[in-house]
Formats: sequence, structure tokens, C-alpha cells
Amino acid sequence: MRKILSLLIFALLLISCSATVESHLDSIRTNYMESTADTELEDKNNLELLITADALFHQGDITNADKAYEIFNKRNLKIVDGNILREAKTLTLGTNANDYRPYMMDSLFVSYYQLLAAISDSRWDDARVIINQSYARQQDMSIAYKKLIESNQSKISDESDLLQTLKNDNSQWTAYRDIMNPALMYLSGIYFLTSSDFSDAITYLRRANGMMPENNFIVRDLKLAELKQKPNNTVWIFIEDSFAPKLTEKRVSLPISAGRGATLVTIAISEPQFIESQTKIDTAEILSDVDAMFMTEYTEYRTNDALRAFTSAISRVALQTSLYNSHSDTAPLLGIISTLYSEFTNSAEVRTWATLPKTISVLRVPNNKSGLIELYSNGNVIKKISVGTNGNYLIYVRSAMGKYDIKTMKLK
Repeated sequence: MRKILSLLIFALLLISCSATVESHLDSIRTNYMESTADTELEDKNNLELLITADALFHQGDITNADKAYEIFNKRNLKIVDGNILREAKTLTLGTNANDYRPYMMDSLFVSYYQLLAAISDSRWDDARVIINQSYARQQDMSIAYKKLIESNQSKISDESDLLQTLKNDNSQWTAYRDIMNPALMYLSGIYFLTSSDFSDAITYLRRANGMMPENNFIVRDLKLAELKQKPNNTVWIFIEDSFAPKLTEKRVSLPISAGRGATLVTIAISEPQFIESQTKIDTAEILSDVDAMFMTEYTEYRTNDALRAFTSAISRVALQTSLYNSHSDTAPLLGIISTLYSEFTNSAEVRTWATLPKTISVLRVPNNKSGLIELYSNGNVIKKISVGTNGNYLIYVRSAMGKYDIKTMKLK
């Protein structure tokens, strides 16, 4: 009995409930770009590393931001691989007992921000390495994503109540057809185009164009690359706005057969809440719909997590039933402990990289040698940005919670 009670107490101490996690991430969004990030990186978990790296980047501490991203990369070299120990721990102690499992798109955003950092520091050779590694990683992720879809389809039938519930929820969501980050592809293409590496520029701009065929700025740069013409006195403005979806926990009750009759099992699943855009820049065109990027992957992981939770719930119902039906004097207490344990470990994964943007838009304008770029929203000037009076520039703009981080980078 003592061992059982100790296990229950351990589980309750170990597991942070989903509501607490949600509240913490809400606070991070509310105070975005205000607090000073800690540069002690080694002991941080995956999610802390990503959020800290983002904060360091906005503080202008590019070196430590890049260091944090690199620590994340080394820890997650096999981000697409499964983990039996992790699955066992989740089944036993709940989702929050494990470190944050990064989404594949998290890794692509790490590459995107590392590429921005390299360009900001004029580390051109590092930029090329980041581009090559990120595309190889994206190819691996695409294969893993297809396997995830096949695995989910093999585990669940079209007639199941669980699948129908998930299908109804998923019907409102827009997703890409594959794992991708068009902003990373376009930024890579711009890097090669302004370096007069027209062959690689064509390759990456074609990839970006395939992902976002209606973006006129990509089309214009692709034509330049095909004509082997380097752009002159051009400014590209990458604009990040608002936040990607937040996850909240909800409970779903489903019928199952139990003994001679039927009963309901309740499982916790996550549900996305989309955050509104805050500032739209006139004439800018969407480059990456991060909501869609997130939903592409999340939809499949949600199905996988729900299947696992459903299987676990059925096993626990069977255990509770056998305990309550046994003739032991301790059966009622054991049954109550089992029920409480089941409830506390029945939690949904609501952790995400909370500071990712909702959208990335791009604006491509001439450098008119005035030394000033003006951003308009609804016809009104909202920002004036200083640039050099000659040459090609990249301007990074992060807009959220009424705050802005603007970085100007000289291109080759």
C-alpha cells in the first residue's frame, strides 16, 4: 500500500497540469520582448531553450541566441525518430512528465533564425552551411511526416467514434500538404541571389515558388536568377506578426464496452486557438502562413496522441473495474487511488514554441538612396527604418503586443 501511495504522490509532484502550462505560456506572450533573457543555457529544457533563444535574438544578443539554437540542434539530431522510453513514460505519468517534444517545424524555424543571425553577423560561409543542412533536414522530415500519416491510418478505422470526433474538429483547419517553411526557402534564395550564385538561387527560389506560387516577389527574384542578374539597391523586408496558435486542453468522452455493458471513458486532447493578426503592412505579401505550417503537423500528432490516450484509458478502466470487483479488503481504496492516478495523468500536450509568429510576410522595395524605408498600415506610416543609401539590404521586423523589433542587415 505504501508503494502505491508513494507512486501517486510522486506522480502528482512530477506532473504539471495542462492549465498551469497554458497560463505560463500565456504570460510569455503577454510580456513578449519585455523581459531580459538568461544566458545560462545548458540546463534549460527544449522549450526553455527555444523561447530563450528567441528572446536573446530580440535583445540583439545574436551570439548567445545562436548558441542556444545550436544546443537545441545537438540535442535533437534525430527529431523525427520515435522514442520507446518516452512513450512508456507518457503512458505511465502523463504528457508533462517528459521534456517538450519539438515539432518538426520548430527545427525548420531554428534554421531560419540561425540563417538570419548569420546574415546579421556577415558570416556568409556559416549561412551556406545552415542552408544546406536545413534542406537535408527538411527532406528527412517530409519522409517522417508521411510515415506518421500511414501509421495513424493503420491504427484507426473510419467507423470509430474517436476518429469521427477528430475529423469533425479538423474540418475547420487549413494545413499545408507537407512539412515546409517557405520563409526559409526564400531567404536562402535571396542569400544566393545577392551572392551572384545564380544556380543555387534558382534551386531555392523555385522551391519557394513551389510552396508559395502566388507570391509575386518570389517570382520576380526567380526571373532575375534565371537571367543571371544580381539585384541592385533592393530592400527585402521580412515581417513577422502576432503569434502562432496556442493549445488548450479539452475533455472528450467516448463509449467503450466494459464487462457486460458499456461505459464512457474520458480522455484529454488538445485544441488549437488561433490568435488574431495585429498589424498588416500595406502591399506586403504572405510568405509563410505559420498557422497552416503548425496545423499540418499538429493534426497528425493530435491523432497519434489521442489514440495513445484512448488505449491507455481503456486499460485503466479495466484495472479499476477489476479492483472494485475484487474481494480484497483494500479493493475500494485501491480503486480510488487508481481512479485518482488515472485522472491526474490524463493530460493533453499543450506546450508549443509560444513565441513563433502567426504569419511571415515579405515586402520588396527599391532602395531609393534616401536612407529611409517607410512601412504603411491602412495608409498610415507606422515605422520609419534607416538603411544605407546604397546596396541591398534585408530588414527583419517582429511585431507583437504593440511592440516592434527591427533589425537592418546589409547583404552582399
